[in-house]
Amino acid sequence: MNGPAILPSNQTPLGALPARFRRERVLIVGCGDVGLRVAGCLRGKVHVLALTSQSARASELRAAGVTPLLGNLDAVASLRRLAGLATRVLHLVPPLSEGWTDARTQALVRALRLRAKPISAVYGSTSGVYGDCGGDWVSETRAPVAATLRAHRRTHAEASMRFWGLASGVRASILRIPGIYAPDRDGGTPRARLLKGTPVLQQADDVFTNHIHADDLARACCLALWRGAAQRVYNVNDDSNLKMGDYFDFAADLYGLPKPPRIARDGASAQIPPALLSFMSESRRMVNVRMKRELRLVLRYPTVHSGLVV
Repeated sequence: MNGPAILPSNQTPLGALPARFRRERVLIVGCGDVGLRVAGCLRGKVHVLALTSQSARASELRAAGVTPLLGNLDAVASLRRLAGLATRVLHLVPPLSEGWTDARTQALVRALRLRAKPISAVYGSTSGVYGDCGGDWVSETRAPVAATLRAHRRTHAEASMRFWGLASGVRASILRIPGIYAPDRDGGTPRARLLKGTPVLQQADDVFTNHIHADDLARACCLALWRGAAQRVYNVNDDSNLKMGDYFDFAADLYGLPKPPRIARDGASAQIPPALLSFMSESRRMVNVRMKRELRLVLRYPTVHSGLVV
């Protein structure tokens, strides 16, 4: 990521303040693995704060150069302190795993409305909102067709963020994110699944899958905070063009492990857990031109072939 691109500009309202008050404040809501990578990108450039519901994480966050704020998106009263606190907000918390809507995003938006609004906000959504596209190439102009409750909750969260942006003048950007991987991320490679011998679909039934390295995702989040257009959606994925089985075959060769068995879709429910099988029911190839042109992100790991071997 180009350094100057993520520095505060003297064209923002902060430019009129004394120097000691001009440092931008970025609030990360959901500072897990990706959030910590974002904090690393921003270290020394802005003041980074993170909302956490676990007081035990305070020392970890401080060690990463992040100011911890104790609060919980499921406890609305604990969010009041967030109002007017940050100039930019990155929201990476997933919805609860039940229902049709995302109460967490609604709670965050209500809290941020109470005082001075941030300049920009970025929400990390999922490519699952597109539903099954039959292997088509999918750009951001394609209407979401959520086929699962999980995707419906994400669609609702996107709408909440964009409506807030429209109503308040906040530049709210949506990142649609596919499978996140990285060798240094917990569960960030296919190794564990390969060791279990979980089957994949035979070639005729297989689906296209999309990926992004965790470091490239973190850089996209940073760039979107400064370069993301108002109420704009961005696909955030690498240039891989792989079916799921081919991805696991490549990983198996890389790790020196047996390739997973191939099975027909008919009867797959008897061998593959339902949650995993739902991901095998959607096929799409995401177009990332907007990410490259507007966010101007240059991928460090253009394909999984370069990212998994690091």
